[in-house]
Amino acid sequence: MILNTTYHNKEHKQLLENLVGKSFTFLESLKMKGVGSKRMIVGEVSPNLQSYMNTVADINYANIELRKSGILIFINKGLQNFTWAIPYYQLVMYKTNGASIHAQGRFIHFKNNKTFKENKRFFEKMLDEKIKYDEQYNFQNI
Repeated sequence: MILNTTYHNKEHKQLLENLVGKSFTFLESLKMKGVGSKRMIVGEVSPNLQSYMNTVADINYANIELRKSGILIFINKGLQNFTWAIPYYQLVMYKTNGASIHAQGRFIHFKNNKTFKENKRFFEKMLDEKIKYDEQYNFQNI
């Protein structure tokens, strides 16, 4: 689900909490050493995400926030902000010359450059959170 979050909207906040859970508390985020990534350069997106990108030769930026049961990807398009909510059960990540996040029939690819390398620990933390979430539904030991 992609929402236009340029302006504050209580309905959007509730939708996001229902889909990816509440944000981490201040103490939880301190223990985790942060729950947000630095901004990264978007290299490529799927055709159904193209309308949320800058059409001119501008560089597209995005950053990621961890939530209790999913992630939020914040995309900047000029003066507008869009938020793509991805629950952990839909999240698929590939490491191919950068990182590629796939979900809901869409994908976003982050370029492998200095800003991406600064977020290496963040991606490891995101995968750890996804594994913790998936272990709740582990039915192999039955």
